[in-house]
Amino acid sequence: MSIKKHVKLGLSALALSVSLNSVAAEDPIKVGILHSLSGTMAISESTLKDTMLMLIEKQNAEGGIMGRQLEPVVVDPASNWPLFAEKARELLAKEKVDVIFGNWTSVSRKSVLPVVEELNGLLFYPVQYEGEESSENVFYTGAAPNQQAIPAVDYLMNEIGVERWVLAGTDYVYPRTTNKILETYLKDAGVSADDIMINYTPFGHSNWQSIVSDIKKFGSAGKKTAVVSTINGDANVPFYRELANQGIDAADIPVVAFSVGEQELSGIDTGPLVGHLAAWNYFMSVDSDANYDFIDAWVAHTGKEDAVTNDPMEAHYIGFNMYVEAVRKAGTTDVEAVKDAIIGVTVPNLTGGYATMMPNHHITKPVLIGEIQDNGQFSVVWETPSTVAGDAWSDFLPGSKDLISDWRKPMKCGNFNVVTGSCGGKAEVASN
Repeated sequence: MSIKKHVKLGLSALALSVSLNSVAAEDPIKVGILHSLSGTMAISESTLKDTMLMLIEKQNAEGGIMGRQLEPVVVDPASNWPLFAEKARELLAKEKVDVIFGNWTSVSRKSVLPVVEELNGLLFYPVQYEGEESSENVFYTGAAPNQQAIPAVDYLMNEIGVERWVLAGTDYVYPRTTNKILETYLKDAGVSADDIMINYTPFGHSNWQSIVSDIKKFGSAGKKTAVVSTINGDANVPFYRELANQGIDAADIPVVAFSVGEQELSGIDTGPLVGHLAAWNYFMSVDSDANYDFIDAWVAHTGKEDAVTNDPMEAHYIGFNMYVEAVRKAGTTDVEAVKDAIIGVTVPNLTGGYATMMPNHHITKPVLIGEIQDNGQFSVVWETPSTVAGDAWSDFLPGSKDLISDWRKPMKCGNFNVVTGSCGGKAEVASN
């Protein structure tokens, strides 16, 4: 074969390679959206699906990421926890998504966890949770207990003088583990076991008459009493309604909620609830330019002037922008490259500050206590002076206090025991 023909063939192969690379570069970045659009959690999760669609639409309007458009792939796990795992597998194995944004409840996240680890996917989880977990494949953009539950209890104890505690939650892993942490924390602070009442109800629970009556009786012992609520989903509506029915207002027994935000309050008459509290890392009422821009974009996207924003929406806003920056930093959507690139990435939050992805795959967040107003919004009554880094492992549980998480090399471990100097090798410890 002549040198000329060799050159021609070489040039043809090069042209083909360039052409194929160009096609690959133009392939969309597929974003899985794994949120319940039906069932008991739809009241909370449908909004997060719409938030992701808005963020993707905005990013595409700005040219996508490195010239590639983003393509949302929406599924409905329907508040069915095993179905979350099936839908996650569908997104990763069939749809070949590059990343997943989704879940609300911890039971749904734990259902999805082994799937994303097996298939080496990326999951951005936007809701406060109980901690006691750190996976190489999950980025926790909601609050850990030290970014919500512990500061809320400190506020009630130190600012309001609460001495008796009702820990009321939905019966699944997040409330149970959070309350285990809080019970230990309260007892360490000198609270007697007789001054702690713990109650769990199933998802979708609607008959609160006897439970609220018990709370009222518990709060009549002459000590300042508060309810710490990890009640999730649409069960909150009849719970707050029954509080009002039985004449329990915030002056008597304040409720601080970890799963009630602006979205949940939009479905009930908030007049009788004025003064009750919620602990989050963002409220719609926050005074910042970034927040006003976000609200304007949300109103425009929904076409509803009365559309509300909430904390998990901000978590998706932060997580999505962190993913965008990590892909740009890595120069690729390759999962391993993105995992390495995202640690240390810092993006604006909506409260006027910044969020950073820490080596344990949790982020830095401010902690805010908000008081319910009669218009369904929250007035911020307390906040931390600076952002707080999320702890994957609680200092108040015996099996966790010696554990740290660091996904950087050479440690690259989610539960490294600083006493034994060894890595447990799993995302979660068996005792929790």
